Amino acid sequence: MTTLSMINAAATRLMGHARHTPLLSSPFLDEMAGRRVLVKPECLQHTGSFKFRGAWSAISALPPEIRSRGVIAFSSGNHAQGVALAARLHGVGAVIVMPSDAPELKIANTRALGAEVVLYDRANQDRDAIGTELAQARGLTLIKPFDEPQVIAGQGTAGLEIAADAAALGVTQADVLVCCGGGGLTAGIALALDAQAPGLRARPVEPEGYDDVARSLASGRIERNATMANGLCDAIVTPSPGEITFPIMRRLCGPGLVVSETEALQAMAQAFLRLKLVAEPGGAVALAAALNRRDDIQGDAVIVVISGGNVDPGVFRRALDTL
Repeated sequence: MTTLSMINAAATRLMGHARHTPLLSSPFLDEMAGRRVLVKPECLQHTGSFKFRGAWSAISALPPEIRSRGVIAFSSGNHAQGVALAARLHGVGAVIVMPSDAPELKIANTRALGAEVVLYDRANQDRDAIGTELAQARGLTLIKPFDEPQVIAGQGTAGLEIAADAAALGVTQADVLVCCGGGGLTAGIALALDAQAPGLRARPVEPEGYDDVARSLASGRIERNATMANGLCDAIVTPSPGEITFPIMRRLCGPGLVVSETEALQAMAQAFLRLKLVAEPGGAVALAAALNRRDDIQGDAVIVVISGGNVDPGVFRRALDTL
């Protein structure tokens, strides 16, 4: 299981490689949300999302003789790009299994970073099985997107930054809204906050129709989504929370929040208008919750993680059309 010492060790390995993203604010967002809003823009992280943190953490933790054989990952795009770049910077090969309906930008970027891309049908094929088969056949190390202790540790470094930066701004009590798929980022942040800033509470945010984490937290057991058909928030569409991440979230997180795709698009537009940030739909659901679920959030301040900004131009235009 991921521990605080693992998160601290990941932070040391990430030093000089990952960006320390700041907490940003806007009086306009404060007014809309009815409280102080602090936004952590992981869309400004290398490869445009928080995923670089976990990818670097996992690959850098491998013994050199194993790392040299190469790595494999499965992802709709953000984990793909994070692993592709981290592998390239370590001088090793990467194979990425991606859904065929992933945004074209993410597929193109993953290939441009030097990875071999293997496409699959997410509605009818099992990406875990494909990744496991390729890993065994080629002797590659599988870097899971969220249910992997070293990946969770890497994502937890974002929580260390939130704890330190929020304290510097005088915020010691707040909900921390995190865009959530399988729960790697949410679990990592929750672990870091529990140790470094217990007054800050992580809360997962998901899109309607893909709220497996919110339902799992409510029922106390792992729930699955009814469909894996591609949604607008593709970056955080997963079948269910992870076997490793769910117990962490159940122990440390507050109730999940759910927003509509329209609200995610509107939040994208506000992030651009007020903070000059480009967010993808899945990366904007936490901000959407801050702006539209104010009665479900506690405290005079809320911290929001924009988890990614890898959006196709057409979808971004749809978001701007909501203004």
